[in-house]
Amino acid sequence: MSVRDRLQQFIYSIINPFVRLLIRIGLTPNGVTTIGLMLNIGVAVVFIAGAEKSNRGDLSYVGWAGALILFAGLFDMLDGQVARLGNMSSAFGAMYDSVLDRYSELFMFLGICYYLVSHHYFISSLSAFVALIGSMMVSYTRARAEGLGIALKGGLMQRPERVVLVGIAALACGITGSIIGGDYKLYVPGISFHVFETMTIFTLPLGIMAILTNITAIRRLRDAKKAFDQREVAATAAVTEKEKAKDKLPAKSALMVLLLLTAASMQIVAGQAPAAAEADKRLMDSFPVPPRTPNHLFYLQRTSNRNTIVYDLNIVNGEPDKDDPVHAYWIRYSEKGQKEELSYIQRTFAYGIKAAELSNKSGYSLHFVSYKKYQLFLLRSPGDNKYRVYTTVNSKPVVLNRIFIKINGGSFWSPKIEYVEIRGTDTNGREISDRLKI
Repeated sequence: MSVRDRLQQFIYSIINPFVRLLIRIGLTPNGVTTIGLMLNIGVAVVFIAGAEKSNRGDLSYVGWAGALILFAGLFDMLDGQVARLGNMSSAFGAMYDSVLDRYSELFMFLGICYYLVSHHYFISSLSAFVALIGSMMVSYTRARAEGLGIALKGGLMQRPERVVLVGIAALACGITGSIIGGDYKLYVPGISFHVFETMTIFTLPLGIMAILTNITAIRRLRDAKKAFDQREVAATAAVTEKEKAKDKLPAKSALMVLLLLTAASMQIVAGQAPAAAEADKRLMDSFPVPPRTPNHLFYLQRTSNRNTIVYDLNIVNGEPDKDDPVHAYWIRYSEKGQKEELSYIQRTFAYGIKAAELSNKSGYSLHFVSYKKYQLFLLRSPGDNKYRVYTTVNSKPVVLNRIFIKINGGSFWSPKIEYVEIRGTDTNGREISDRLKI
């Protein structure tokens, strides 16, 4: 853990009792952030009042503004802790905090620049303005990089450091001015102008901050470039590998390629004796065929019993539900033929369907929760524009009609699957089937 992080944790340990008090009285993180903004507007008001009502040698307003900056900075830490300890974190709250922090800093620098210009500290006012530019760019480079997927943190002049530096410098300047006078100047023999005055206690840190904030922003920009270059190299390598794999495939449609990749994860069962094959066919044909509802997609049966799992299209407002486009349920033929929803375990670990929308928004890729390698595709049929589930049978794209699982022993949690037979309809309307071994 860095020194900065250790110091932050130490401060949190001190302020946490106060944070819990704020939570008990019902103050929200956004409320704390708003209070911080109001206090920073107050900072600007103090500086502007000092510019209008005091003379160049009166630095009391600078001191009071410094104390208010530090007090307002405390609320910058409190809002985050209120959100964490009060379990009130939210995406909008994080954005609200960031936006109001920028407003707070702009108001603070508005007051500083107004004060310095009014009392003819022209060079120092330029330093303050450059510090403002650097402060905004430190925040912007981080926010922009994070928006593009790159995390940027660190640097010498993050917001807490800026608040503490400006606040302590202003407070020290005001206190020193009350002791040695606001118009104190130090001359060095041989130099025609003074090398130090009381106001330097405040303006010198502003000059340092003007340099360090912009260095921090530039370093973050450089770090972002390195991260983007690394990501681009990785992406180029991935595309190259895909192109190599694509060259090894026959020239087919995009759908055919996807379906062939699906079929590659399963092995065709061959060499079965004719008598055994005929017996298995009679067994499958003895199972009931569920009714074809308007949203029917396909069904699944097993040799365990005659109960059938039916998969229907889940329609919301005329389109498949993006979060759950396929609805699976039982028809309990071994009981009274009633419909019944899958249990949580069946839906989560066995017969449920996971769906992901395709990148071109043309449909969905599907897979069973129990076997991710076997992909299906929910797409509109070119013939009637209705949604169908597509797969491959005998290396041909087909509309999936039925899945039959031959179980030969094993246990409830780990059945021994002898084969899986896939039946579908090809583009010519013929029913074809294929037996696969998982």
